Parts: sequence; C-alpha cells; structure tokens
Amino acid sequence: MKKKLLAVAVSAVLLTACNDDDTKTVEVVKEVEVVKEVEVVKEVEVAPKPVTQVKNVILMIGDGMGAQQVGLLEEYARRAPNSTYNNKNNETALSKLAAGGHLGLSLNAPHGENGKLVVDSACSATQLATGKAAGSEMIGLDDQGYVIETILEKAKKAGKATGLVSDTRLTHATPAAFAAHQPHRSYEPEIAVEMVESGMVDVMLSGGARVFIPDDIKEDTAEQEVLANLGMPASVYKKSKRGDDRNVVVEAKEKHGYELAFDKAQLADADATKLLGLFANSGMADGIAYKACKADNSCTQPSLKEMTLKALDILSKDEDGFFLMIEGGQIDWAGHANDAGWMLNELLKFDEAVEAVHEWAKERTDTLVVVTADHETGSFGFSYSSHNKPEGVDLPGDGMQGKQYKPKFNFGGLEILDTLYAQKGTFYDVIGHVNGDYDFSNSTDQDWQDAIKMYTPYEVSIDEAARMNEFKGFNSDNVPLPKFDDFSDFYVYGTEDYTAKVGRIVAKQQNVVWGTGTHTAAPVPVYAFGPAGVTEQFSTLQHHVDIGTKMIKALGLAEAE
Repeated sequence: MKKKLLAVAVSAVLLTACNDDDTKTVEVVKEVEVVKEVEVVKEVEVAPKPVTQVKNVILMIGDGMGAQQVGLLEEYARRAPNSTYNNKNNETALSKLAAGGHLGLSLNAPHGENGKLVVDSACSATQLATGKAAGSEMIGLDDQGYVIETILEKAKKAGKATGLVSDTRLTHATPAAFAAHQPHRSYEPEIAVEMVESGMVDVMLSGGARVFIPDDIKEDTAEQEVLANLGMPASVYKKSKRGDDRNVVVEAKEKHGYELAFDKAQLADADATKLLGLFANSGMADGIAYKACKADNSCTQPSLKEMTLKALDILSKDEDGFFLMIEGGQIDWAGHANDAGWMLNELLKFDEAVEAVHEWAKERTDTLVVVTADHETGSFGFSYSSHNKPEGVDLPGDGMQGKQYKPKFNFGGLEILDTLYAQKGTFYDVIGHVNGDYDFSNSTDQDWQDAIKMYTPYEVSIDEAARMNEFKGFNSDNVPLPKFDDFSDFYVYGTEDYTAKVGRIVAKQQNVVWGTGTHTAAPVPVYAFGPAGVTEQFSTLQHHVDIGTKMIKALGLAEAE
C-alpha cells in the first residue's frame, strides 16, 4: 500500500518596487506537493506445507485381528481387575496410535471383477504389498497370475533398506507376499530360495528353518554338524520340509552375504546390514509360552518386540530410509483354534511390538506407521447367555422402587478377562496331551477332562468332556475327525480342529462365541501414525488395495503397475 505526504515549502523571494531605489524583501509561502511512497507491509500467516511423503514406512499386520479382537485387547487393558496395563494408565499401544494419528476401516476380500467374498492371508498380504487385486492363496501375483512388484521391492530398487519380521515362519503367507512371487502359498521351499537369492530383503527375522535346510537333515550328521557350527540349535534343525539337498542357510551366508542368528543372544550380538534370523523349526513360541519364559527370564527365542527393535536398529542406518513389515501372525492361529485365552496373549505380544514402534516413531516426521490386519479369524465375540444367570442384588438407587436388580441373562463379568489371560497352555497343548499324533481313536472322557483342567482355568464335567470323543468320519490315515453340531463345513483343518471342540466346551464359562474355524469378511481396523498430511487419508472406509497404493505413494515410489 502506498501513501502520499504533503510538504509545505517556505521560499523567500526578492520583490522589486516601481522605484528602482526601493527594494524590499517579502516572504511568500508556497504549498508544494511532494509525493513520497511508503511501503506498508501487512503480515499474513502462511500455513506450513503439509508433509505428504515420508522416508520410512513401517507396516504392522496383526494377522486375524478384526475389530472384535481389538475389542478383547482393549477390554482387558482397560477393565480387567488384574490387567497388566494397570501400571500403564490402562492404555494399549494401539490406543496411543489412534489418539496420535488417524483410525479407519478396510475391506479385505479378493478385489476386482473376479474377486471373492472372503480372503486368505496370501491374497490379502499381496494386495497390501502391491496395491493390486490378487487371487486367493497367490503370493505376489495379481488376479491373472502376473508378477507384480511389491512395495518392498520398489523400496529396495529406490535405494532403501528393507525388512520382514514375523513370529510365524519367514516363508508363511504374509511375509512371503512382500518378497516372493509364487502361484500358491504352499510353495514354501521355493519361497525360501527366492527370498534369499533375490537380494531384495536386508533383514529377515522369523521361524521356519525347516524349508531352509536339506531334506535328509535327520540322518545326515555332516549337515547337522555344519548347522551346529553356524550356531543353529538342534531344535531348530530337527526336521526339514524341503524335497532336495539344498542348504539355503549356508547359501545365504556364503553366497549372499547374510549374517546369521538362531537364538535371542545371537540376535542381540548381530551387527550387520544383512541379517537372516531363523529362530524355530516352524512357528515361533506362542504367546502363552512367551509369557511364561519372560516371567522367569528363560526365553531362548527373541520376542516379536526384540526382533522389531533389531530390525529398526539395522534398517534405520540407511540414509535413504526403509520399508519394514512386522507380523503378529499367531493371533490368527489362535482364532483358527477358537482359543480366546491364547488369542488374548497373542494380542498382548503384538501390542508389545507396537509399543516399541510407537516409541521409535513418535517424535519423527519422516515415518509412516500403518497397523492393520489381513482379515478377521474365527468370527469371535463376547456374548451374553443363559448360563450361570446372576442372582438378584439390592441397589441403593431411588429408581429401584424396592425391587432387586436381577438381569435375565449372564452378560459376562470382568473377571473373565483375567481368567483368559491366566490360561497356561493353548488348546493345541490340550489335544496334544491327550494324543501327540492327534489320533483320538482310544481317548477317554477322563483324558479330555484332565487335559482341559491341566492347561486351562476351566473345569468341565465328564459329560461335557465326552463331547470331545464324538467323531464324524475318518481321514486318509483312518484317524477320526471331530464332529461339530454347527457350521461343520467351516472347520476344514482335520484333526487340528479338535481345538475348536475344546473352545465350544469351555465357551459358556468365557461368555465367548465362535462362528467358524476359518476367516470372515469383516472390515478390519486401520491405524495410521505419522505426519497428518500422510495419515489423514487412511481415516476412511477403504480396501486393502487402497492401503497398498497409499503406502507406495507415501514413500514417493512409482505407483504399482
């Protein structure tokens, strides 16, 4: 803005009279307009440009963790009388992410015109990894079977570090979908080779050694000695699921430059930019076993949290950033087993890893953290019932009109949450105690009653235990298969589904219901934490292909083709 200033000039002028001899001086005042431009600067607040790209993406997948599983975790943390969160303001790490970021929902079924209603982990993880529709049980392929570059592979080609962490097997469906391309998730020996040979993954930490070691490992003492000299415990190399004599562990070290780790101490000591950690022959320790060994400081395997921290330590040294996927995979396994106590302990183990990530990322502006699930497992829920109906009690309120408070149904006491946490073993421990080969041809009602009492907080009657010995047909080995009175077509895993029979027998004591031994199509929660310009786009109802695309764009990588 410009303003004009008026100046007054005074001049003295000499005037000459008619008479040459007379002169006088007269002051004449003249007004002279002087224009002076003055710049007036008005201060305007300019909002900072939102951050729309990040250097790092951390994706955490609670396999099988639907909204109802999150509800179980939050109810335990906030309201269990003896909650382990009582000294943490009863606040889960997931709730911290929600409070400091954005929360949404995601559909997860196989996408596209040829899609299906319900997803498996391989398809779901592929859709998250690529931002493209995938087919059921495929690994790293689109729904037409074409190889699709994953976010991990894009990140690696862009110069970033990459990592995969899981408490199941490294070659299991979820981690495999980010670093391999196979027509079916069952090709785990091929996935192991592909993961090691591709050079795409810098840090790989999980179980599943059985597909990295030669098929004759039980008899080949020379190979056993090779693995022992590398530091692998006998429990890790006890058996092989390969169909050839390749030692992919040795290849990883000698041909591809990976440092190796096989237990908690070796992982802690590892100092390399490329690290392969295989800590179990198949799946790693379950959440109940982890709780027990943590209590007496006897854990030999690293926890999901410890693997997460090691991966973050290594990958964050790359100045170009990193992509890291972390899976809490046994939430799903507990859901398949219809085992609510085990599932709660798996949720706690996963939340422990989420806490580690939150602490690492909470002050950063260059990192996006996304926590979600691939699907919900088990159709789990708390429910009210007619079992153990409450007795009437007197209440002091003036609205009671002299009548007792007596609900018609059992809505579940909060002490149930403590009981679930206190479970001493999984339902697999129960059925394995009765028969290690899951052949219950000769099991007795007493066997089942004793096993349930040994590993769970629940006592069942002989009549209830007898339901475990109700069979329906036989498998190819002439072993009896479990009989279900409801939804029998949705229990598809043969003798392993005896776990779900245990779940049904104790369900009324837990106020718990289950609808399936497989997955449901329920939308799953999405937590996004980081710069608001990146995270706010996740606060909506979306599909997993959208999440994949959003993460790829957030890293500034080329959009999936």
